[in-house]
Amino acid sequence: MKEYTFPEAQQRLSDLLNIARTEELIIKRSGGESFSIIYRNSAKSPFDLQGINTNSMIP
Repeated sequence: MKEYTFPEAQQRLSDLLNIARTEELIIKRSGGESFSIIYRNSAKSPFDLQGINTNSMIP
């Protein structure tokens, strides 16, 4: 697990997201708050919906 400051994370967000594919990242803000970035591989998109069969015919 690697830790980054908020300014570092802002500058390197794309790189950090690639790193997060293999390990958890912690981003710390100056006020003491910490945030964890964990990669989640969703097998399905929420927009992948099954179609509806209406049995209608288009003339």
